[in-house]
Amino acid sequence: MAALFAQGGLAAHLTFVFFVAASVYVQTLTGFALSLLLLGFVGLTNLFPLPDAVNAVSFIVVMNAATFLHRRRPLRFEPAMKTAVLFNVVGSFIGMGVLVLLAAHAFHLLRTLLGVIVIGCALLLWRMAKPHETTSPPRVFAFVGLLSGVLGGMFSAAGPPLVYVVYRQPWPLERIQESLIFSFGIGALLRLVVLGLSGRVGAQSLLLAAEAIPVVLLVTTVTANRKLPVSRETLRHIVCALLICTGVGMLV
Repeated sequence: MAALFAQGGLAAHLTFVFFVAASVYVQTLTGFALSLLLLGFVGLTNLFPLPDAVNAVSFIVVMNAATFLHRRRPLRFEPAMKTAVLFNVVGSFIGMGVLVLLAAHAFHLLRTLLGVIVIGCALLLWRMAKPHETTSPPRVFAFVGLLSGVLGGMFSAAGPPLVYVVYRQPWPLERIQESLIFSFGIGALLRLVVLGLSGRVGAQSLLLAAEAIPVVLLVTTVTANRKLPVSRETLRHIVCALLICTGVGMLV
């Protein structure tokens, strides 16, 4: 374990922990962006191998979801999200298969693909339209659940497609946040179980997760019930601009 820490360097691990704190803070306030922000930071700075960081992010998402939902009891989970969660599970298996293939044979393609996805999702969220007057039909949740599952299986970053659709529903903000974070937590937990049983969660991933978990617990506990320090629109603009910068940096 000491050798692993020396390999990454103390500065790299401290930087990673800082990135975790910033990403978790944004996630608890908005209900999304943890995975894309954290993986964007790691991909841009080359702190650690991307597959190890992706696996560590799964642990972080599960811990964030468990802590957030515990602090926000009683939960207000929208019934329409059941379809999205079901298809998210199916998409996760597809995404994990693609990740294994690309990580073994085309690492640079994997990094480029992540950069493109970060930019595309940021633009999608930035142009988020006004809410619908009625809840979308089940087929919409099935499609975005499948697409989010693929992204979650590949990068543990299932958020943007699901966030875009859910934020357009005529639901209270609290119910939107809790439904999204519950869905992300279930997808990340499934991903960990499958990859763990197949022996694809390495020691480096476990080390990164172990040093991140105390930060996740602290930041989520402090911010779970706090009001936004700025307007939701302003925060969304800041997050999207940051995502675009990290995505462009990875591509360059």
